[in-house]
Amino acid sequence: MASLDGENWSASVRRAVRDPAELLRLLDLPEALLDRLDPHTPFPLFAPRPFIARMRPGDPADPLLRQVLPLDAEIQQIAGFSRDAVDDAAAELTPGLLQKYPGRVLLVVTGACAVHCRYCFRRHFPYGRAPKSLAAWSEALGRIAADDSIREVILSGGDPLMVRDHLLAELAERIAAIPHVRRLRVHSRLPIVIPGRVDEHLLAWLRGTRLTPLMVVHANHPREIDASVAAALARLIDSGIPVLNQTVLLSGVNDDVDVLAELSERLLDCRVLPYYLHQLDRVDGAAHFEVPVEKGRQLVARLRARLPGFAVPRYVREIAGELSKTSLEH
Repeated sequence: MASLDGENWSASVRRAVRDPAELLRLLDLPEALLDRLDPHTPFPLFAPRPFIARMRPGDPADPLLRQVLPLDAEIQQIAGFSRDAVDDAAAELTPGLLQKYPGRVLLVVTGACAVHCRYCFRRHFPYGRAPKSLAAWSEALGRIAADDSIREVILSGGDPLMVRDHLLAELAERIAAIPHVRRLRVHSRLPIVIPGRVDEHLLAWLRGTRLTPLMVVHANHPREIDASVAAALARLIDSGIPVLNQTVLLSGVNDDVDVLAELSERLLDCRVLPYYLHQLDRVDGAAHFEVPVEKGRQLVARLRARLPGFAVPRYVREIAGELSKTSLEH
C-alpha cells in the first residue's frame, strides 16, 4: 500500500519504463524485437514497473506487453481510422469540457497517464487546449452550473488520478457546490497499473463531498488483477465507492472466451462489476488491435452461455452523435 503522503505511487510514475530496449531487457526478450518497433512514434512507450511485473518474461506475445509496446504496425495508414475516432472535437463545449450524452459531462482533467495504452482513443487529443489550473476551469464549471439538466460530472483524461489529491479535492468541492450535480464519476487506469495510487488521500476526497462517487477502472486481461490490485479495489469498495470495469476488445490480448470469462470472474471476486466490453475505437495507430464485430458477438454469446447475466459486460461501440453507447449484441 502507498504511504499516506502518496510518494510511492508518484515514485512509480517517475520510475516508469520509457525505453523499449530497457523493457525488453527486463523481460528477457531478444533485442532483435527492436526491429519491429516504431522508434519515432509521437506516442512513446510509458509503462510503470508494477504493471510490467505482471508480464511473462521471455514471451513476446504476452497480452500485457502487447498493450504497451509501440509496434511498427502503428505507422500504417488504414482506411476508416482517424485521429479523432469518437469525434471529441464536436462534443467540446468549452476547452476541456465535453458533452456527448444527456445529463452528464466530462472534464479532461489532464493529458498525463500512468501507462500509454497503444489503442488509446485519445492518443491524438489536443491536450494543450485543456485547462491547466483550477482557476482555468472556471469557464467549464460555469457552463455546468448554467445547465440544471446535468446530474453527473465525469473526471477523465489522460488519467485524472495523475493529478495531486489536494487539487482533485478542490475541484470536487467546486463541482459539489453546483446544486443540481449529484454524482462524481472518475475514469482511471491507475488502480490497475499502479494500485498504490488508492491511498487515504484519494479516498478522503472521493468521500469528502455530498456527491455520490463512482470509480470506473480499466482492465483488459485477468493477469492485470494481482493481489495488490485486488487490495486496491477492496479499499475503494470498503470505503463505499462503487467500482465498475470497462474492457476494450483487443486482438491478441483478450479475443478469447476463456480469457474474457476469467476476467469477469476475477472482477466479481474483487466485487467489481464487469460494465462494458468496448469495440475498439478506430483511432490512427490502433488498427492491428481490431477484432471483427461478428467475432465479438460470438464471444459474448459464449460468455452468456457460461456465466450469470450480471457477469457479462455489455458489448458496445461509441458512435459519434448518438445519445448513448450503441449495443453490438444483436
